[in-house]
Amino acid sequence: MLLQKFFSRTLHTTRQLYAAGAGLEKSALSALRKKTGYTFANCKKALELHNNDVSLAEKWLHQQAQSLGWSKATKVADRVTQQGLVGVLINGNRGAMVELNCETDFVARNETFKRFVDHVSRIVLHYTDQTEFDGDLWKLGFDSDALKNLETPQGGSLADHLALLIGAIGENATIRRALCFKVNNDLMLAGYAHPAPTNVSTTHNITQVGKYGAIVAFRSPREFEDVEIQKDDETCLIYQEYLLDADRTVGEILKERSIDIIDYHRFECGEPTKRELQEILQSQQQNSN
Repeated sequence: MLLQKFFSRTLHTTRQLYAAGAGLEKSALSALRKKTGYTFANCKKALELHNNDVSLAEKWLHQQAQSLGWSKATKVADRVTQQGLVGVLINGNRGAMVELNCETDFVARNETFKRFVDHVSRIVLHYTDQTEFDGDLWKLGFDSDALKNLETPQGGSLADHLALLIGAIGENATIRRALCFKVNNDLMLAGYAHPAPTNVSTTHNITQVGKYGAIVAFRSPREFEDVEIQKDDETCLIYQEYLLDADRTVGEILKERSIDIIDYHRFECGEPTKRELQEILQSQQQNSN
């Protein structure tokens, strides 16, 4: 009878310890997956290799992802990236607009890809913090190579982080171009991405993503001079039709609100850049000679 009680108590204690251990393992697994976004199997393997130490497991996962990401990036580097997103981020007197491309629209709509657009936007915006200037407006454009060479506060370059993304999404991706703004004195910045988000009350310090994006530097209020409105001129912002009222132009709306546009840039995902257009024209000229 005594022996039976001993085994019963030992079995009960063992079950409690096992349940506690399983609970800790499950908690660690949940925390690691939430923190890194990697798969259940990979997180479980990382924890098993590092005795459920979340910090060591996370470090190992990033090392593996970096290695596998570069390998994957090399294999898919020649694949065409025609889909993607434009990101627009405005924070006070600073603004950034970026374009990232991928192979499929399915990946472009993926939250992992959207988070990376936000990440790149903030790295570009961070670059403006290191810039001091005396004028009203400062801006700088980045091509793909310049962007990939940018160092990040988290460590490594954007090229390293891009490799991690490629390893995670399983298809080719590129950081195509970016533009950053910084204004002083009475100038202000506004940004917009289309389609616009419907579930946010403010876009301040929030990266908007869409197929189109724009940043405007403007001044208000001021006295306007009369401008001859040419509604057939589609190459100039102020002469274009106002989206909410096709009978009026953007210039008329701006004048009504005493707003003066100082500078304006627009990105359309996948559109040819000026550099690409020049290369096409040069190629056509060489072929015709």
